[in-house]
Parts: sequence; structure tokens; C-alpha cells
Amino acid sequence: MWAVPVSDLAGVARHVLDTVRAGLPGWRLVVLCPPGPLADAVREAGGEVVAAPFGPAAGTVASARTLRRVVRSVRPDVVHSHLSYADVVVAGATPRGPLLVTTEHGIADDDLVYHGNAAKARLMAGVHRTRLRRFGPVLAVSEATAGAMRAKWSVRQPIVVTPNGIDRVSTGSTDPVGPSAPRILSLARLAPEKRLPDLVRAFAVVRRERPGAVLTLAGSGPLEGELRALADGLGVGDAVQLPGYVDAAAALAEHDVLALLSVWENCSYALLDALVAGAGVVASDVGGNPEILPARCLVDASDQAAVAAALLAQADPASRPTLAPTWPTTSQMTERIAAVYEGALR
Repeated sequence: MWAVPVSDLAGVARHVLDTVRAGLPGWRLVVLCPPGPLADAVREAGGEVVAAPFGPAAGTVASARTLRRVVRSVRPDVVHSHLSYADVVVAGATPRGPLLVTTEHGIADDDLVYHGNAAKARLMAGVHRTRLRRFGPVLAVSEATAGAMRAKWSVRQPIVVTPNGIDRVSTGSTDPVGPSAPRILSLARLAPEKRLPDLVRAFAVVRRERPGAVLTLAGSGPLEGELRALADGLGVGDAVQLPGYVDAAAALAEHDVLALLSVWENCSYALLDALVAGAGVVASDVGGNPEILPARCLVDASDQAAVAAALLAQADPASRPTLAPTWPTTSQMTERIAAVYEGALR
């Protein structure tokens, strides 16, 4: 049973849905999550789902009650938690019996990225050290994620690094000539940790060299007004689009370069999708990004000139990176997860 405390289709939902579609070899998978788009998508993919009060919106008491009820009903051999809220509830409320497994998707080297202040970061580190005592196998989606877990939580178990899988598809022929007016895309929440103001400032440099260039900031979040004002103030407001939510695959097909200047990333599906789509990629040199991308695609997000130069270079199809041949497919990812279960139960 996978315990997932979110209902929307962002972030970890992609991991869940890919696993449902590929299947866990030798295992029946039941997903516990709140009612909403994720539960609907699991059903549409042919998966089993229990949509019930579970997660921050339901509250800790209701989430614990739901978890115990579903465990009694499903009688799983494994309860596998995803995201911090589920990790804590699963550790505290799962009856004795099932093997507890956890996957870390979202730790950052900088404590303030997710916790806001040092006191909260210290508190949560203590919570994680305590809850990990109940878990058997511990998985992480990148080597950087595993390193941050060891440094912050003193993880005693071996950490199995299992990157997010991605299936390769044919993207057809690529125009060998780079565009005179590059189309740059961001697929990220409009939030401070994504460093979108830095991207807008770098885009203004690009625009001076390529007057027809455009920037699409797809997504929603608290910085929308600030980003519009910044673009206007830099004189590029007419070239910066903020369309809200978009279909990622369609957007990648319509743009030349994906930019991701986050403070931290663990194993970004956006980067993986861009590589498979044949797009150029520019990303901050943090977290798991260097495990996915070559050095020519990695930048210091605060260096506007370097970001602008990388964006222009990646607009040229000859400079674009490709996915490493050893990167796991979705099926290989789920096979690794299943092997972790089987090894621990033996």
C-alpha cells in the first residue's frame, strides 16, 4: 500500500501514476490518497485506490484513523510512504505487522527552502530521525537526496537510490539550425525557491541579443504579480507570458529551451521530460541536477550573464543534451522498488 498525502497532480503524483501504469512486478499496489485529481487519475490508469481523508487537509487525527482502517482492510505486506506528512503518520499510526518503507522526494541541502526558519528545521530533523526508527528500507530519488538525508537525519539504514524512471520516445527529426527567436519555458510553481526573478532578469539579457525571444512562465503561485511587474520594469513584459497551468508535454513541444533555476531539485521530472522531448535545458547546479545534466547545462542562477549565455547556447540543437543511456525506464524503476520489498521481507 502506498500512502500519499496529496490530491493534486503535481510533484510526487507523477511518480505514483508512472508506477501504477508500469506495475510493481509480483505485487498488488493499492494507493491511499485524499479524494481529488490524483485518485481519479489512478482509477483511470486502471489502478486500485482508496480515496479517503488523509493528509494535511484532513488533519493528523483523521489521517491516522484512516490509515489504521485501510491497513486493517487491505492487510498489506508493505506500507510505503511518500512525502513528509505521510512519513510521520505512517510511522506513528501503522499497526505492527507490515514492513514500512519510505521514499524521500523533497529534502533540500538548505534547510530554509522548505522549513522557513532554523528552529522549524531543527524540529523537523528531530521528527524525521525519530520516525525513521520504525522504517525498514529507505529510498531516495538521487544521490544528492541521499547525502542530504544522511547529513541532516543521521539515517542508520542503507539508503537505496532509485531515480525517477522515464521512458524514451522518438522525437522525430530536429531542425539543425537554431531559432533566431528562441522560445524559453519554465514549468515550475511561481514561488521564491524556483528563482524565477533571476530567470526573468537573464531573459532580459537574451532579449537584447535576440529581440524576438519569448519566455513562458507556466504555473501558478504567490509571485505572479511580482513577476509581471518585474518583466514590465525590465521592458520585456510583452515577451513574458504567464498562462497558468499548461500541459507539460505540449508546452515542451512548442518551446526550444526549458529553464529550471531552483534553489534545490532532487530528481526533476521536468528535466527528464525535456531531455526526452529533445529540448535544450538550462538548470541551476544544485541537488540532483548534475546527475541528470552535463556541465554545459548547469549555471549559477544569480549570474545573469551566464544564464543568458546558456539559454542562447541551448537554443542551438547541436548543443542540446540527451538522456544518459543508463538512466532507468519506468519499468526498471518499479522493478528496483519491488526488489527492495522482496529483499527486506526475505
